[in-house]
Amino acid sequence: MLLNILFILIGFVLLVKGGDYLIDGAVAIAQRAKLSNMVIGLTVVGFGTSMPELLVSSQAAWVGSSGLAIGNVAGSNIANIALILGMTALIHPLPSKRSMMRIDIPFMIFAMALFVAVAYSGGTIQRWQGVAMVLLLIVFISWEIIKSRKQTKAAEANALSDSTSEVDATPAVPLPLWRAILYVVVSLAAMVWGADLLIKGSSEIAMELGEMFGVEKEAMERIIGLTIVAVGTSLPELFASVMAARKGETDMAVGNIIGSVSFNILCVVGVASAITPIRNAWEPFAIDYAVMFSLGVLLWFFLRTHHKIVRWEGAILLTIYILYIVRTFLG
Repeated sequence: MLLNILFILIGFVLLVKGGDYLIDGAVAIAQRAKLSNMVIGLTVVGFGTSMPELLVSSQAAWVGSSGLAIGNVAGSNIANIALILGMTALIHPLPSKRSMMRIDIPFMIFAMALFVAVAYSGGTIQRWQGVAMVLLLIVFISWEIIKSRKQTKAAEANALSDSTSEVDATPAVPLPLWRAILYVVVSLAAMVWGADLLIKGSSEIAMELGEMFGVEKEAMERIIGLTIVAVGTSLPELFASVMAARKGETDMAVGNIIGSVSFNILCVVGVASAITPIRNAWEPFAIDYAVMFSLGVLLWFFLRTHHKIVRWEGAILLTIYILYIVRTFLG
């Protein structure tokens, strides 16, 4: 038991630090491409911080642990919206932008609905469905990047200031290109190792606890995937969003979460199911899907009514997450 706990702790450290350096390197590379802060948050930062979920769920699917594969994604999305945005909004209110409300959040909610529908239809996420999810994400990312680059060029041509344009000025690149690439490569290696340790430790603990309390292994994997692993793999998003909010980079803070949720569903579930079909993907997680989708709609409602997430709304999101965790352990 102690050795498995050590594996989990080492895995968390590697995932968190790997995600941290991955963001530094990837953002430095992305800034050279002249992308807006929102698009960097949606793509590079959002996807970079979701690499732990991708690695954990992919390896879980490979070894047949559907409870961890699906529980990690659903639990991470719930943690991203309720825990991370809730905590971040308490530090600094998070404003919305027109493009976010018209495109990015509706796309996130569509991805959630697609995830639920695919899981409900037959209870197994097939390989072709996973491939279709990944292709959909690639199309969306490509469109976002092309749109951002056009907006940036238009802003530069018309000499628009930040106060009159939705396109953020591109800051100076803090890292040389060779170091940025090195950060990305080394970080990915560390995160692969961390994910492997995390899966090993979590699976062994699930088996031991299940035998101790007479609970089925699959049920214990679901609980661990929805709570411990989900929160652990969401730590990069938490640190990225909190630090962005403290520095006043609210676009990146919100974009990070929206991008992470979309990435978790379309890429993490897509890649995991493309590796091997994910079975029993509906019944054990029906309530978790409902909570995830409801939080997505609630986020849209908060941003639409006040054009930002204010502190008391952040407190509501945090309260919902606490109640959800209590219900998961008691249920």
